[in-house]
Formats: sequence, structure tokens, C-alpha cells
Amino acid sequence: MKILISADMEGATGVTWPGDVLPGTPQWERCRSMFTSDVNAAVLGFFDGGADEVLINEAHWSMRNLLLEQLDERAEMLTGRHKSLSMVEGVQHGDVDGIAFVGYHTGAGMEGVLAHTYLANSITGVWINGIRASEGLLNAHVVAEYGVPVVLVTGDDHACDDALGYAPEARKVAVKDHVSRYAAVCRTPRRTAADIRAAAKEAAALAVRHEPVQGGPFTIELEFDAEHLSMAATVVPGVRRTGERRVAYTHDTMYDGIRTFKAVTTIVSAAVEEQYG
Repeated sequence: MKILISADMEGATGVTWPGDVLPGTPQWERCRSMFTSDVNAAVLGFFDGGADEVLINEAHWSMRNLLLEQLDERAEMLTGRHKSLSMVEGVQHGDVDGIAFVGYHTGAGMEGVLAHTYLANSITGVWINGIRASEGLLNAHVVAEYGVPVVLVTGDDHACDDALGYAPEARKVAVKDHVSRYAAVCRTPRRTAADIRAAAKEAAALAVRHEPVQGGPFTIELEFDAEHLSMAATVVPGVRRTGERRVAYTHDTMYDGIRTFKAVTTIVSAAVEEQYG
């Protein structure tokens, strides 16, 4: 049994504000250990549950945040940017039986600690076929095309609630309770590590590949906080404006959908000016 862990940081233990997740800040250095603790707890739990392999895909910001030296030696880690499937890179090779979303969060425009979708700001909402989407929902559609179930989700309580919509059978662990976008009631790392390990052990039983799900076509719509960003996004082929601050595109598969999403967010990010957005 092979498990893929997609590891994001905003939903990690103790994380509540931007300085906790921005590479190079003192708080980021401190929170890296708690992030690594969450991921390692999932690794240990999956091996407890019978996994033969665990691959961790770094999925936050620079994708160079986890402390390799603190991970269980049986695991392997894919780190660094520019990967074909970004947050779920590795699922496409046909050997993954289940995937865990560790440290996940809610999407842009939703309630949740550090809620956003791909970009920390600029995007105010994302919809898939009319349903407001988080990164969890986007990635769940991608992995479904490879027959891989989402078996574990960790993050704040709202991220766990969000996961009920895209992975109802998955085990869920809330490491903190949302108070505001920049505040939460947090559990200690020792407690969350125990909870995640126990949930991952149970989740291993859910790691059974199924027939690929072809759920398309997918129409993905993005809303931005400034008009010029929607104009910039139309540089990407197939992306059209649907409103002053909105764009949309349609693909038959989420493989193409997520790659176009990445292209749009890259272009939009480059179009943001420091003071005026």
C-alpha cells in the first residue's frame, strides 16, 4: 500500500497568521517544526495501519518548508516547486492507493484560518460548476481521475467541515478551532500528533484504489479583487472574462483544469503591484 501526503501549512498545528507561514520569518522557522510534527504523525499512523510506502509532497508556498531530518526514515519527501500537478504531484503514476490532505484550509471567500485558494490574496472566490471551491475540492477532483481516494484531512475545524463535501468517508482531524481569519483556539503539538497518528492508522483501511472518475466537463470560475487581474488572466488560452472581476474556463478533465488554474494564478500573481494590488 502506497500513501501520498499532500502537505500544506496554513492548516498546521499552531498556525494562525501570515508570519507563521511566510518563508524567512522567525515565526515560520518556529512553525516549521509543528508543521513537520503533523506530517510525521500522519506518516507514523499510515505505517501503523499497514502502509508499505509513504511519499510526502510539499505543497506550501516555496514547497521547501518541512524538516526532512525530523521525518520517519521510512518516508520519502518530494520538495521544491514546478511540478505538473502541483499540490498532488505523484498521484498520476498509478501506484498510489490513497492520499492525505495534511495542513489544509478553506478556500478564498470562506470562513477559516488563513482561508485562500492558491494565492494568499487577490482571489476572492473560486467555483467549480457553480460550487464554491477550496484547494481540497480542486485537488479531490484531480485525484479522483486517477482512482485515488482522499482518506485523511487535517486542518482547522472549518477545513474538516469543508472536506465533508468532497471526501465524506475520510478521517478528519481538527488541530485548531477557527475564531477569525487570523485567530484560532489551538491544540498542543503533542495532542494533535496523537490525534493525527490515530486517524491515519484508521484511514489506511480506506486506501483502496477505485475506477477513475471522469466527472467533467468542469467549468472553473475565479473572482479577483481588482479588475485588471481578470484582464491579465485572459492571456491564458481558453480563459474568458465573465464579469468585471471574473474569468472562467472549461475543460473536460481536472488534469487540464488544475494546470490551467496554476497558469492563471501565476499570471495574476505577476500582475499584482506592491501598493495598489
